Amino acid sequence: MSNTPADLKYVDTHEWFRLENGIAVVGITDFAQAQLGDVTFVELPGAGRNIKAGEIMGAIESVKAASDLYAPVSGQVVEVNADLESDPGLVNNEPYGGGWLIKVKTTELPGNVLTAEAYAALLTEQH
Repeated sequence: MSNTPADLKYVDTHEWFRLENGIAVVGITDFAQAQLGDVTFVELPGAGRNIKAGEIMGAIESVKAASDLYAPVSGQVVEVNADLESDPGLVNNEPYGGGWLIKVKTTELPGNVLTAEAYAALLTEQH
């Protein structure tokens, strides 16, 4: 079973976020990176761009597939993980650490936020 840290919030499109003083640190879940396989490229919205929860915010490519990334929160992108340009594999190796994607100054949290327990239950239902 995938690793689902209890201190994070999840959405059913397999992204996570952690709130830090009004800033949401966003990434993809351990389950998502395992499904993708070795990540080769990550396309992310630039700093200053506004994103809306539930909408496509970028894309992620691996040796097996390409997949859209969905914004788990609404707000303005304040930072993009520049390390992913040279080392997209951080998403595989540290999905909840160094493999974070973007930081967003949140204006609104979505209604479909899942706890770690609810996300783990969702994964069990799907597989």
